Order: sequence, then structure tokens, then C-alpha cells
Amino acid sequence: MAHAVQSMAYVGEAPWHALGNALPAKQSIEVWAREAGMDWTICESPVRFLTDQIGALGTIHSYEDHKVLYRSDTKSPLSVVGRRYQVVQPKEVLEFYRDLSEVSGYELETAGVLKEGRKFWALARTGKETALKGHDVVKGYLLLATSCDGTLATTATPTTVRVVCNNTLSIALNGAAHAIKVPHSTSFDAQAVKKQLGIAVSQWDGFMYRMKTLAECKVKSHEAMNYFLKVLCASDGQDPSGALTNERALKKVQELYDGHGRGAELGAAKGTAWGLLCSITEFVDHERRARSQEYRLDSAWFGQGAQLKQRALDAALQMVA
Repeated sequence: MAHAVQSMAYVGEAPWHALGNALPAKQSIEVWAREAGMDWTICESPVRFLTDQIGALGTIHSYEDHKVLYRSDTKSPLSVVGRRYQVVQPKEVLEFYRDLSEVSGYELETAGVLKEGRKFWALARTGKETALKGHDVVKGYLLLATSCDGTLATTATPTTVRVVCNNTLSIALNGAAHAIKVPHSTSFDAQAVKKQLGIAVSQWDGFMYRMKTLAECKVKSHEAMNYFLKVLCASDGQDPSGALTNERALKKVQELYDGHGRGAELGAAKGTAWGLLCSITEFVDHERRARSQEYRLDSAWFGQGAQLKQRALDAALQMVA
């Protein structure tokens, strides 16, 4: 999808979704906005509609309880939302990182736009890093994302990236993600969110201690199968086509776990609960069927893929509880 390629930017190696414009390190927020396709604003207009009259011109009416959001550059419509809907601008997402980059050493790594402007994000490296057995390196990131169509609250999420495969996983313990969510019914206060995030980001050491525990937990073949069944087949039974989909998924994650996944032969992953978790995250981020890489990214971070990874994390942690 051409608009997807034009709407992302990154520093360093190409990210796992393989889209976007490459940038040198240490670029300004203004350069990021331009290269990531985020140098436009969300505009508002009252909702108006035309009532047709036979043999005469229609009458224009206003619907005062709602407003149309549209792009300042292309004038393309984005959504129709309630009158009280609080908009977060694309540049606000990037500006969130300005002082974090200048003072706290964060480094923007990817940023961009999804669904033609309805959703946008920025991902920055925090400087946190842990090596599991066999030099299986995991780095800490902070993801800030929002939408202008009501599908996503403005959400700041501490996230990990496993370097060997670029698998992403939100930092979450005891079934609760440490994301900070600001609904669009209220205004986005960046400084207040950063104060809350101070607590969430401090969870890094505790989270990685749990991941080391997973890496020390040896798993038997029947335990691996039970894990995959629990994670992939926990459906509500409403979709009769789900059985075939789950069968394909089961076969794929088993292959990834049994040595065909990126980093599957590393000491931390081979035959361990950490390896089970990594096979699911790799499946979601790289292998799961998707209409395009843009849709894959959206699902892996914000949709069904993210939910699947959370279920995989919870199930893995139960194995070592």
C-alpha cells in the first residue's frame, strides 16, 4: 500500500514491518514530522446534510451534536465524532518525546500513520536493556499512539523488543498492562501522562526478572502443546471457520518453537517457556495472515494480535507461578 510506505519513518535498521523512510540518528521533531507523514493537522467542521425535495433544491441542515474531522493537507475526511470529542494532533504525539529525548536519553526509532491518518504513533527506545541466556537481548521502548476515529484512546505503553527477531511485547504483569490511557472525552495532558509513566517504566526490572524466570523454565513436549492449545484455541466458539485457522496457527507456532523461529536456538529460548512465548510473538508480528503489513502492524500493536500476545504472556507466567 503506497500510502503506508509514505507515512512511516525509522532510524537504524528497517523495522519488522519493513515500511517507511530511513532517517539518520538524532533528527529533530520537525524532521520526524515531515518524514513520518505527520506534518498535518486534524481540522473540524460541523456535520451538514442535504434533504432531497422532488422537483426542487434540497435544504441544508446541521447536526449539532457531531462534527467531521478531516486532514488539513488533503482535505480527506477521517471520521464523524461527537461534539465533545477531544482531538490529539499528529505533532502532539511526536512532541511528547521532545523533552524525553533531550533530557532523559530516549531515542525515537519509528513513527508514522496508519489507515490514511485515522491512527498514528511514535516508538522510542528508553535505553533499558537486558540480555537473557545465550545473549538473547531485549530492549525497552515506549509506544505512544492515538486515533481520531474513536478506535483507540491516546495510549502510552511500555514495550519490549526482542532484538534477534524484532518481536514486540507490552510490559504487563499479573494480567494487567501498565499502559496509560487517556480517553478522547478528556484533553490529553502530556506532562500528567509522563508522571504516571514514571511508575510504569520502573516496572522494567521486575518484568525482565519474570522473563529470565521463563528462560530458566524447561518445558516438556506435552506442556508445549497444551500451552499452544490454551493460547490459540481460547475462542468463544462462535466462528465455525476458526478450527481450520487455529490448526494452521498451531502448526506454524510449533515450527517456530521447534527451531525454525528467529532466535529459537538461543539458550534462553530452546525448550523453555520463554521460547514458547517468543514463538507466539513472532507468529503475530511476522507470520499471521494479514491483508497487508500495515494491517499486520495495526493488529500486532492495537488489535487482535496484541490480545493474543497478552494471552500468551499470561499463560507463560502461569507456568512459572
